[in-house]
Amino acid sequence: SAPGGGEPVQAADPSLPPSAPERGPAVAGPGVPGPAGPRRRRPRFEPRNLAFDGGLDGWTFLGSFAEHASESHWHDYSCVAENGSAMISSAVPEPAGFAALGQELFSDDYRGAMLTFRAEFRTADAPGRAGLFLRVNEGQPIRGPMTDRSVFGDPDNNIVTIPASPGWARHEVSARVPDDSDAFVFGVFLAGAGRIEVRNAELTVGHA
Repeated sequence: SAPGGGEPVQAADPSLPPSAPERGPAVAGPGVPGPAGPRRRRPRFEPRNLAFDGGLDGWTFLGSFAEHASESHWHDYSCVAENGSAMISSAVPEPAGFAALGQELFSDDYRGAMLTFRAEFRTADAPGRAGLFLRVNEGQPIRGPMTDRSVFGDPDNNIVTIPASPGWARHEVSARVPDDSDAFVFGVFLAGAGRIEVRNAELTVGHA
């Protein structure tokens, strides 16, 4: 898991959005026959560490900047979590690409529902784009290298940009989970100079 305690971390995986979460050991499913007794069900997942009490544990920090052809841009953004909030910030005046902090969950328990990711946000010195996102794939894996244009133009990416503001303000983004969805990702992003902070995050499930 990503380190917390306010220490900067850099993207270890250059793909965006994150690759599928580790499925872990199977668990027994009640009364579902199989060739060797009850068939084992696929594990379910819920969001973790939304209050950032555990630093960045459960979250993945990555972005297109880590795919840049020049290694000099691989540290253009940093991410820290402390005092119940997380912050993405640019480490150079003109960072390449974008950075994102997010969580990915399997869609099994959410198909057909309306998901809403909301939190309190604060931005500063962000002439570029900053905000929150909710990506719900439609039967295709959520992985692979992406350019800025492909990410912001992808219809699977539901994005809400946030204007620069020194005070905390609540924002949200919603999307329906298709019946053939395999996974979804929610989080916060920064594309350009500046910083964005997030706290009191929530993921709610409603009727589509």
